[in-house]
Amino acid sequence: MSASDHSPADLARERERLHLVTQETRFSLIQDILGHPAQLPTLKELDYVNPSKSRTTIRQHLQRLVDAGIVEEAVLPRDRRRNDLPYTFYGLSEEGRRFLEAHKLLRAEETLRAIYAKVEKTDAVRRYEDAPRPDR
Repeated sequence: MSASDHSPADLARERERLHLVTQETRFSLIQDILGHPAQLPTLKELDYVNPSKSRTTIRQHLQRLVDAGIVEEAVLPRDRRRNDLPYTFYGLSEEGRRFLEAHKLLRAEETLRAIYAKVEKTDAVRRYEDAPRPDR
């Protein structure tokens, strides 16, 4: 579909979403999600790899991405939860993946995974990284 096939409201929404995902903190969170081995990090993992941001700031930016339909919360079913392990994760939504692909923002996915794998992690973060994830 070309730009002329979209209404002014569609184009405005597209521009708004593009601005939203390219804001530095949100773009960094998307990169962290893409780099994560399961592409479903927890808030604690995102907090760990973004030490210059507070957990509250990360949570607020994640919520903006969720509200825009780019990221979705994935929750582990109750019967698969284990004590002291996370059960809420963040990943790209199908719509978010399509949007990022359409704007050529997924080209570095493999590089991001390689970088994430090299990050030195604490035992607690590694434990969270190895926690069971919901099926998607």
